[in-house]
Parts: sequence; C-alpha cells; structure tokens
Amino acid sequence: MRHLKAHRKLGRTSEHRHSMLRNLATSLINSREERIVTTLPKAKELRPFVERAITLSRRARTFSDEGSAAQALHLRRQAAGFFHAGNMTASESTGKRGQLRPERTAGVAALKRLFNDLGERYKDRPGGYTRILKLGYREGDRAELAIIELVDNPREVEAAEAAKKRKAATSKKRKSSKGKEAKDEATASESKPEANEE
Repeated sequence: MRHLKAHRKLGRTSEHRHSMLRNLATSLINSREERIVTTLPKAKELRPFVERAITLSRRARTFSDEGSAAQALHLRRQAAGFFHAGNMTASESTGKRGQLRPERTAGVAALKRLFNDLGERYKDRPGGYTRILKLGYREGDRAELAIIELVDNPREVEAAEAAKKRKAATSKKRKSSKGKEAKDEATASESKPEANEE
C-alpha cells in the first residue's frame, strides 16, 4: 500500500531535501523576474511549498481587529520556517577585511518581500500563485527542465496592458476606416445619380 507517500524524495535525505526547497523558495521570491529555471520534479515539489508561505502572508493581510499585530507576527514567524534564517551565529566583524556583514540575508529579504509585496498582490486570489512551464530537456543529462514563476508578475501585467492598448487601437482604426468607407460610398452614390441625369 502506498499510504503517506505523498511527496518526491528527489534522491536526497529529508534534511537535504527540505534545505533545497528552502533555497529554491528564497530564489523564487527574491528573483527580479519572479521566475526560476529548475527541473520539473523540483518545480512540482516547490509549488505547494511556496504557496503555503504566500497563503500565510495573505492571511496576515486580513487581520484588522485588536490583537491582529500578534496574530500577524505569529504568521510571519511561521512563514520564516519556509526560508533560511541566515547567519545568526556569525560575528559581525567576519566580513571581508574587517568590514561589517550586510544586514539582510536572502531569507530575511525574501520574508520581507513576501509580507510587504506579495501578500498585498495576492490578497484577493484564493490560491494558485505559481505557474509551471515546461522547457524541454537539458543537454547534458536529459533532465526535464521547467520554469516556475509567480503569476500576476509586473512583466505579465505590462504585457496584458500593452495587448489591451493594441486591441483598442486596432478597433479604433477599424471603426474609423469603416466610417471613411461609408462616407466614400455615400459620396460616390451621390455623384453617380448626377452623372446619370446629364
């Protein structure tokens, strides 16, 4: 029987697999294009992992009553488990040549972006925050590649607006050209009877 075998093992131990998913989630949230290229099985495993974190940020946006700050903080701390916490034990002066270490790590930046930007963007969307697009096979090992991306990203919104503008412009041109054709036909029909009368 195949009970309690819901996820792919991806050829890794559970600690390694969970760490890899945290890294992939951090990369997806922090990427400028809001998309990453990975193998298809990893992308399929990453999708529910990231969507749970986004749902936590969405739920934090809905609190508006008293005590909501504590509930939102609780959700933020729960979502922090989906990303690496960063170098908590490293001393502050261990940077290059005694320079101070940067204040934000990738996991902290991802958590901040998740709750500031993505929670607001997806507040009205009940799930389905990611999209997986198949790319084909990798050249070296024939592994099936895929793009996993966040939906409603700025690039996608700009493309939709541009398409809407193009459609409006073409429909406007069609209307104006139909109007000109109708005028031309009307003037042509008016000039024809005059020619027949002579």
